[in-house]
Amino acid sequence: MARVDKLDSMLMREISVIVSQEINDPKLGFPTVTEVDVAPDLNTAKVYVSFLGKNYKKRDGLDALRRAKGHIKSELAKRLKLRKIPDLTFVVDDSLDKADRIENILKKENL
Repeated sequence: MARVDKLDSMLMREISVIVSQEINDPKLGFPTVTEVDVAPDLNTAKVYVSFLGKNYKKRDGLDALRRAKGHIKSELAKRLKLRKIPDLTFVVDDSLDKADRIENILKKENL
């Protein structure tokens, strides 16, 4: 497993725990970290997150994560032995919504 892949999985695991157990923002809702993609230079990481609910809830949850980014990075620094924690960018992962829409279309076509 490449170094970046290991870092992806380590960050995903730790960010998931931090987000689900330590951030007490009611606007966050119920986020799930679905993927972390660290850039090859290890300076940045995209954190893909899915949320239950409607689009406005997703925006609120994304805003809550952006506000908590400093806390998340400081917790990562405490937990992981890295020289530098990558800058985190939170992105809504809407792949499940797309899959649901495709599945519904396919169901309608088979009727």
